[in-house]
Order: sequence, then structure tokens, then C-alpha cells
Amino acid sequence: MDEYANVPHLQLTTPSALNELAETLAALANGRGGTVLLELGALPVDDAIDRVRQAALMIEPALHLPGPRELPGQRSLAVTVPSDLGRVFGLDGRYLRRDGTQNRALSGRELRELLMQRGDVSYEEEAVPNTTADALDWIAIERYAARVKTRREATRDVLIRRGCLIRRDGKDIPTYAGMVLFGKDPQQYMRGAQITAVRFGGASMGDVFTRQDIVGALPEQIRQAEAFILDNLRRNVRLTGNMARDEEYEYPLEAAREMIVNAVSHRDYSIRGDDIRLFIFADRLEVSSPGRLPGPVTVDNIADERFSRNPAIVQVLSDMGFIERLGYGVNRIINLMRNQQLPPPEFTETAGGFRVRLFNRGASVNSPFLTNEGEEVTLNVRQEAALAHLRRDGVSRITNGELQAMFPNVHSETIRRDLADLVGKGMLLKRGEKRGSYYILLKAKDKETSI
Repeated sequence: MDEYANVPHLQLTTPSALNELAETLAALANGRGGTVLLELGALPVDDAIDRVRQAALMIEPALHLPGPRELPGQRSLAVTVPSDLGRVFGLDGRYLRRDGTQNRALSGRELRELLMQRGDVSYEEEAVPNTTADALDWIAIERYAARVKTRREATRDVLIRRGCLIRRDGKDIPTYAGMVLFGKDPQQYMRGAQITAVRFGGASMGDVFTRQDIVGALPEQIRQAEAFILDNLRRNVRLTGNMARDEEYEYPLEAAREMIVNAVSHRDYSIRGDDIRLFIFADRLEVSSPGRLPGPVTVDNIADERFSRNPAIVQVLSDMGFIERLGYGVNRIINLMRNQQLPPPEFTETAGGFRVRLFNRGASVNSPFLTNEGEEVTLNVRQEAALAHLRRDGVSRITNGELQAMFPNVHSETIRRDLADLVGKGMLLKRGEKRGSYYILLKAKDKETSI
């Protein structure tokens, strides 16, 4: 009986027992499930099971439960409410949740949040107050509509069909889905609908970091987040047997991209006080998004269960090519990490959100970014590569062109700024002018000479 010490106990023989049981079952169903222990007294077991079924049928919609379990040597039944129910349950017009040892009525706000979480109401389908269609970027919309509209279909009708626009009293009003997908300035109407991207030098948060606040419509946010990842992930470069250049990032790029796309697709946009966080540490990459897992999805079944909190957003991003295989993002992340022989991803449901972590092969948790004076600074991966190149035996200098060859997809002006920043940080010294210029490590004696 010790395992049931902290679960609700009910006497089935009292006049109010049936209603109390229905209330407790509904309250558990609207939470994370749980068990209620029924003390039978002289009531036969079969009659007790019938009363459990009767109580479950009093709930709207009817609650389907696994069979009660009779405890050996006890005049008790254990009734378990599953934790992965995807509906909201009412009793006589009331909606309850278990709070400690009591069944408590949900407030209007709590009920709305639960309805959204479980998919009975969709926040993305609601019209954005005090807006008109002029708040949308119609150039971007026309490009999108050209992909999906039928021959005679008007562009605005495409948005209505996709759940991005609502027509009321002859006026077209953006939905929250339409605003975050195509808005000129979505953050004006949806606070927190952005990504905070940060790279830290070590394995924990510190005072030295690189940060970018990524705003705009979702397609642009995805592109900027991908660029941030490319700029800040470490990579190993090696020559293959045929002398071809082979680069391997510390995480599969497609897995990192999938994390971003999943986060913007499935986060809870009704939560205004938080945004998506993309954090890169020395040993891991993590993406946290507001809102717990929706509907029947749990951490345990996340690789198999399919449920979308924002089906309109998911559909449009799929139309645009950001989501290639609907519903298989988690499986893809798992497989990509396995294929690169990296630890499996970690999925965690927090008090108010959801987090995915990728771990690398064990990068040093000590920040390697120190100036000659021991001052800690933060560098991007290109700057790290430049310093690593200069610290190799027999290498004394590096040019813009040599660093550009290491990162052929990065603009030459970005390369120039990277090297100039290292000069400004007191780590490199520039020699020569224009095309003949090159950079060397700044040693202590060089610094004394330059003063």
C-alpha cells in the first residue's frame, strides 16, 4: 500500500462517492494522469467496477480507462488515468484539475491554455486584433502563392485556405499563423515570437558570449538561425584518400536545422513572455521552445507519436520546403546523430517548455579564448581556425586568402572583419599593405615594440 500513500483515496460506499469519483477522474485526466485508490468496504468488486465505468461516462467526453486493478489481500481497487490523453474533460459544465490533495476548477485562462495545449482550440487560427492585411508582406505572399495556388485561385483565397487570413464583414484579417509566417513586423503583434541565439565559450553560461536576436517572419528566422549555427559550430577538416577536402561539423548540420524548424513549427505562440533559445556551448547545442509537448505527445513516445499544435504553420513551412518529411523530424535527428557516431539527443519537458540537446564528442569545457594578458574573449569558428593555423609548427603567417580557402562559402568581407577583430583583440598583428598584407600572432615582445 505504500506506493498508493500519496494518491487520492475515496470511499465508494458514501452517498456522494460517485460524483466525487467522477470529479477526481476528470481532474487527473486534465493534468498528467494518475491513480485513485477506491476503498470498497462491503461493496462487491463487480459492483465497484460498474461504478467506475458509470463515473467515467458522466465525464464529457466519456473517459476511457484501463480496467481497475484489485489489490491482493485488500478491499481496494486502483484506478489509473493515463498521462497521454489528448482531450480536455468536463463534468457538469466544470473543468477541474488536481491541485495537491484537492480538485480545483480551472480559471478561464487556464482552461484556454489547456484547450490549446491539447489541440481542441488553436491559437494560430485566431485573428490578430487591431490589424489589417496591410500588416503582411504581400511580395513574400505572392512568391509563396505561386507555388501552391490553382490556376484561377486568387492569392488571398490561398491564404484563407491555408488558415493565414480570415474574412470578416468584407475585411481580410491576418491570423496569428499568417502574421508569424508573412508579417512585415510579427514581433509588434506577437511578443516573444523570435529566437535568441547565443554561443558561450565554455560548458555553462558566462559573461563572455556572442549573441544574436533573430526576428522577422519565420522563413527569415530559420535562415538567420542556420547562418548563426554555421558561423559558430566547430569543424574538422581532413584530406581524403583522393586528396579531396572533407569537412565534418561537431554536429550534423541537418540535425541542427531540424531542431530549429521543429521549434518554430511546434512552439506555443500564445505564450508571450518567452522566446525560442538557441544556445551553443563547448560540449552541446540546445534548443528550448515555449510550451510543453502538445496533445498525446510525451518524451517517451516522441519518436512515434504524431501531433501538431500549429498545423497551418507546419503546412506552409512544408510548402516552402523547410519541412521535407512531415512528422519525422525527431526520428531524423536521432538517426543523424547515430550515423555520425555521436551520443543520442536528449529530449526534456520543462515546467513551461520543451528542450532538445545534442552532445558532441567531448570538446574541452574550458574556454580556449585567452588574450596574451589572460583576458577571456569570445571568438567565432573562423577566428579559432586562424589561430589554430598559426600555432602549427612551421606556420608563421596567415593571409585573407588562406582563411578564405578554409571557409569558401563565407564572404571575403566577413573574413577581413574576422582578422581585423583579432587585431583589435590584441591577438594578431597585421603586416604589409593591401594585397601583400598578412597576419602573425601577436607575442608579448611584439606588443612592447608596438607601444
